[in-house]
Amino acid sequence: MTTEAAGSEAGLPGWLAGIRAVLGTVAAVALFAMMTLTFVDVVGRKFLAHSIVGSVELTEMTMLAMIFAAIPLASLAGEHVVFDMLDAFLPDRVRYWQARLANAVCTVLVGVAAWFVFNRAMRTASMGDTTAQLLVPVAPFHYAAAILLVVCAFMHLYLAVTGKGRR
Repeated sequence: MTTEAAGSEAGLPGWLAGIRAVLGTVAAVALFAMMTLTFVDVVGRKFLAHSIVGSVELTEMTMLAMIFAAIPLASLAGEHVVFDMLDAFLPDRVRYWQARLANAVCTVLVGVAAWFVFNRAMRTASMGDTTAQLLVPVAPFHYAAAILLVVCAFMHLYLAVTGKGRR
């Protein structure tokens, strides 16, 4: 299935469907890497009496990639936890505008979060922070998280402007 076909199935423009596909792939690969790493680490520890050096750090880094790649996907799909107990009593038009307003507010809040994470990335880069065992620089992971939060903010902006999304 092409990106254009995948996007048209969900009513998304091709470029947005492409971003969704890339993020989904990153999240899936990170999850698979985490599962494989955990399996090999446990087998090594139980049967060979040796753990993988830095396995906790590697798990943390892949978990960061998985979570921050999946957050924009959850936003685009409208799959965040919501309080919808009163939605059954609201007219469709009110729910439509409620969803647009909620996405506009989320655009701002996630954008602010991205700004904070970006500032943290600059601080960790200037200090040269690394992981304890493997000495992997931490800043690139913070920069990636900030970029993915910006992507998430744009997902919410798209939903706020177009009126698409969960109602």
